[in-house]
Amino acid sequence: MENNAVLELKGVSKSFGAVQALYKVDFTCRAGEVMALVGDNGAGKSTLIKGIAGIYNIDEGDIFFEGKKVKITGPRDAANLGIEIVYQDLALADNLDVVNNMFLGREALTGGFLLDESKMEQEALKTLESLSVTTIRSVRQAVAGLSGGQRQAIAVAKAVMWNSKLVILDEPTAALGVAQTRQVLDLVRRLADRGLAVVIISHNLHDIFEVADGITCLRLGQKVAEFVPSETTQQEVVHAITAGELSHVPGMVE
Repeated sequence: MENNAVLELKGVSKSFGAVQALYKVDFTCRAGEVMALVGDNGAGKSTLIKGIAGIYNIDEGDIFFEGKKVKITGPRDAANLGIEIVYQDLALADNLDVVNNMFLGREALTGGFLLDESKMEQEALKTLESLSVTTIRSVRQAVAGLSGGQRQAIAVAKAVMWNSKLVILDEPTAALGVAQTRQVLDLVRRLADRGLAVVIISHNLHDIFEVADGITCLRLGQKVAEFVPSETTQQEVVHAITAGELSHVPGMVE
């Protein structure tokens, strides 16, 4: 087990019929660090993340969480470990306000059946303040009226409310403007500064080089390279994405 690793995958493989989506992938994410996961469409990024989330069951390989070998057979297993994923669609309910979105499915109750609106509002404000989110005018405004950057901030705050230890962000800056992208990248950095392990999936290498401590590159379901941003260039990462050397040629018998 690597030092300070929150999540470590060893030799993880996943097939869908004759399609080998992942082949013996190693992946590590440490506390207090942002690990970027990059690769072209079809490289296996989504499959890897869904394996961590328990949406897919891996075919072979081992998963270690905080030094212990674990089995993740469903989303509840992942959530119980402290793994939270913010998908690209954010999964927010536009008709609900910020507070009720952050507590959606995990509402605080009083008297056994009534919503404890006061407690939820206080916890929501506390979480947003701890993440230095200052662009939300009111936690009682409907999410439908928020900008893309504000919505992303709410989705991230929702993910970190529940004693999470690993937060995975799927394309968090996609379709955002310059100012909103800046806000989200600052937020990602603050998550790591709080000691969380953070995985960011993005096609925007400029964003990755700005915020990530490490870059893991997948190609055709295999890990082909791992980089430290300060010791490499965007050109080298692009080369790995498009022409990284494969340890196993898909379709060939070993």
